[in-house]
Amino acid sequence: MKIIVPMAGRGSRLRPHSLTVPKPLIPVAGKPIVHRLVKDIAKVLKQPIEEIAFVLGDPAWFGNDVVESLKDLATSLGAKPSIYRQDQPLGTGHAIMCAKPSLSGPAVIAYADTLIQAEFDLDNEADSVIWTKRVANPEAYGVVKLNNNQEIIELVEKPQTFVSDQAVIGIYYFKNVGVLKEKLQEILNENIMNGGEYQINDGIKRMMLDGKIFKTGTVDEWMDCGNKNVTLETNTKMLGFIKADGEEQMISNSVQNHNSTIIEPCFIGKDVVLNNATIGPNVSIGDNCTIEDSSVKNSLIQNHTKIKNANLDNAMIGNHVKYNGDYTSISIGDYSVLE
Repeated sequence: MKIIVPMAGRGSRLRPHSLTVPKPLIPVAGKPIVHRLVKDIAKVLKQPIEEIAFVLGDPAWFGNDVVESLKDLATSLGAKPSIYRQDQPLGTGHAIMCAKPSLSGPAVIAYADTLIQAEFDLDNEADSVIWTKRVANPEAYGVVKLNNNQEIIELVEKPQTFVSDQAVIGIYYFKNVGVLKEKLQEILNENIMNGGEYQINDGIKRMMLDGKIFKTGTVDEWMDCGNKNVTLETNTKMLGFIKADGEEQMISNSVQNHNSTIIEPCFIGKDVVLNNATIGPNVSIGDNCTIEDSSVKNSLIQNHTKIKNANLDNAMIGNHVKYNGDYTSISIGDYSVLE
């Protein structure tokens, strides 16, 4: 089994936090989004992962530090790491084809901007499985249309009349991803674009026309990381899942706690100093931070940041920030100073 992860986008909806760090590398509950996504997919698949291929953007943006972190991620799962580049933002289908040498055999394709919680077995009778989540407002999503055998026969984007309540979340399994590669190559050769981009859906639709069987795999939780507010909601959910699971250490042994209270669930990284602070619930704090004379809840703070005299709720703060004040719902990018 292989995992293909297109992640070349800049994440403009999450600015300012994605101005200096690619969105898939922004930590949620203490680990980068893409790390959590890949590990959760590996857990669902319940089988050895042979290779993990990452499709990155401009090397000036996705530099050597990013490459090394992704190689370490793949190696930690016993998989061969492969790195590809998408030099132009030409769509989901184009991004997949940038990893053409890796597109053979069984594979999962997962776009690195969401997190999941799921427990299901892949349908061995299906040529492909499209992972979905039941939603209350399907008109806001791309959804699957099913026949009487519960096979996917159509992909419908933001239907104005009811088609189904199963929204496509951007994770796909292919029994032989080489078939998708052939169809996407046809799309590229014929220059078939939607919205000025080459789309994975056009390749999938050609597979359906050839009679390939598509089934659904429904996830329990689908958590977005598209903007500040939904990322904070996802951080809260992930902290709850991690605490219930009990497999990860959530508070580092190197935390220095001076007259401070921690209300779980929280993730607190290495070498964090807490002075006269109340932390939690639902707070993630990265490494080497100092929080002093402050209250922080429902918030996400990255690395090397200093917070003083603050009362924070629903706050997202980047790396190397200095903040001294009494604002509440804030969003501060890297290297900011508010004193």
